[in-house]
Amino acid sequence: MNNTLPLDGLPNTPLALHSLADSTRAAAEAFISAGTAANTVRSYQSALSYWSAWLRLRYHRSLGDGALPPDVAVQFIVDHLARPDGDGNWSQLLPPQLDAALVAAGVKGKLGALAFNTVSHRLAVLAKWHRLNAWDNPCEASAVKTLLREARKAQARQGVALRKKTAVVLEPLQAMLATCSDGVRGVRDRALLLLAWSGGGRRRSEVVGLQVEDLRRLDADTWLYALGATKTDTGGVRREKPLQGPAAQALSAWLTAAPASSGPLFRRLFKGGRVGSAGLSGDQVARIVKRRAQLAGLEGDWAAHSLRSGFITEAGRQGVPLGEVMAMTEHRSVTTVMGYFQAGALLESRASQLFGAPPVAGAMGEALTADNQRAHLEE
Repeated sequence: MNNTLPLDGLPNTPLALHSLADSTRAAAEAFISAGTAANTVRSYQSALSYWSAWLRLRYHRSLGDGALPPDVAVQFIVDHLARPDGDGNWSQLLPPQLDAALVAAGVKGKLGALAFNTVSHRLAVLAKWHRLNAWDNPCEASAVKTLLREARKAQARQGVALRKKTAVVLEPLQAMLATCSDGVRGVRDRALLLLAWSGGGRRRSEVVGLQVEDLRRLDADTWLYALGATKTDTGGVRREKPLQGPAAQALSAWLTAAPASSGPLFRRLFKGGRVGSAGLSGDQVARIVKRRAQLAGLEGDWAAHSLRSGFITEAGRQGVPLGEVMAMTEHRSVTTVMGYFQAGALLESRASQLFGAPPVAGAMGEALTADNQRAHLEE
């Protein structure tokens, strides 16, 4: 592998978009054949398009030329993550000409460094691309792992926080639902928010993928809905999840307002409250969450994922066993779910409320005799 090109070797002409598309089409098709969810494939394709353009500019090679060595992954990290230079300034190694070429090609939104989460995601996509091709994974190299870990710590020390979407716990959810009084749109949005939240913190791809045929009513206050292939379960085996109480009632109200025997459960609306036949997109689900948060006057960084993280956080807050939570969310990794779960649990923890809390007689207090108490005080 040659070193990166000198600045005078950078192209003076814009990258050909059709060429970039050709170089990533095979990669996207590989992910699709591997059973990756459609929304995830789009995310992967965007990342691979960026890799294709960057490789072309940095190394004059194509994405599918074979396995990449670890030094390429290292170069990608230092090219894209800003780091402190000792004078209070932040810089990246990506040459300005190359940065401008990436923006001109349409694979980069703006000039400058990328967020840590973006770089991590693109490395994860590269790693999966190598696994699908049975190539040695450059991201497993200790040099890459160490650099990424140290870069994250450096940013944290400088106060650069990793961005997470605001979790919709119970109170903001109630505030959002209170705005759902605007006719058919409100009926739909209420049903969508409650199904996505109460039904196990569903991903937006799972929400838009639900069909009317996936529903089964048990009684006036209980529905079951079936999930097929999802991000973490690509086998397509149908798994039923319960929807009870207010969530079930909201779903019934939506089906009454927009009756249908088949097709997408949540559909688009037109002027005058007319219900269309086309289902919502994932982006529209995100916009519904943001719009309801804005109408409720809630501050935060809201997105479709806020419903999923909020469900887990609230479950921890209410002391629901982790196993029951994961059975609803279908998380495979305990590590992934524990961050949200523990944050919620700590909100109600007595350990966070020690100051000013009334003393509680415990085993230790009962075991101390008067003499022991005096000796303890004298120490």
